[in-house]
Amino acid sequence: MTSSESETQARLLAQALPFMQKYENKTIVVKYGGHAMGDSTLGKAFAEDIALLKQSGINPIVVHGGGPQIGAMLSKMGIESKFEGGLRVTDAKTVEIVEMVLAGSINKEIVALINQTGEWAIGLCGKDGNMVFAEKAKKTVIDPDSNIERVLDLGFVGEVVEVDRTLLDLLAKSEMIPVIAPVAPGRDGATYNINADTFAGAIAGALHASRLLFLTDVPGVLDKNKELIKELTVSQARALIKDGTISGGMIPKVETCIDAIKAGVQGVVILNGKTPHSVLLEIFTEGAGTLIVP
Repeated sequence: MTSSESETQARLLAQALPFMQKYENKTIVVKYGGHAMGDSTLGKAFAEDIALLKQSGINPIVVHGGGPQIGAMLSKMGIESKFEGGLRVTDAKTVEIVEMVLAGSINKEIVALINQTGEWAIGLCGKDGNMVFAEKAKKTVIDPDSNIERVLDLGFVGEVVEVDRTLLDLLAKSEMIPVIAPVAPGRDGATYNINADTFAGAIAGALHASRLLFLTDVPGVLDKNKELIKELTVSQARALIKDGTISGGMIPKVETCIDAIKAGVQGVVILNGKTPHSVLLEIFTEGAGTLIVP
């Protein structure tokens, strides 16, 4: 290593130190999305990021999705995916596959990647330790022809109604990194598939996390000139939705951020999970995505 390379590394470490001190002993929930998965190089970089957070005295918790992987498995097994209002209808047969893919193969793949760094990760879902309880999601749409509101029956798609942080607090004390699949039981004994974004928001809110990071396939919230907006308050975010600056698929993402803040999260970040080491760039620099704060 040359002297200039050594100086650069030392300067980067010095710049990161205040951020390490800022987040020491704090909880950071990272939602690892289906679109940020699937690339082995990015997966390895993500695992290294999570391990370094732990080694820096931070308490990271990973919540993951897996929509594309679920779709691929259903197709492989000859089960047709049905959608209502843009949401996957999850019947009894489908929810078995969802649980197998999310709490099984994807979950254990992420756990293995983190464990390969030398840290200890443990795979969980909402069923473990009665961590999360859900109930059947209540979704409505407006029929474009009649303009009448219609209730959607999405089957075993759920919404979080209760989070018990006991197990997560125990794991934090034991130096383990929880990796959680968004599957949870209902008080009715059924198993529910939960949107990973809202699941992560509920977990982060219950833990009063310092940060909730949503790894997506976009840089963050863009203004009308397609430039990244570095920080927004909740009221500013709502105004941008109202004037159309925030549109399409970014609307539910931002609304989930707002819900998480109302639940107790100190700040929520939308950032590009396809950028290598995006988690480290967000936490240990001036930020890499859009930060939404109260």
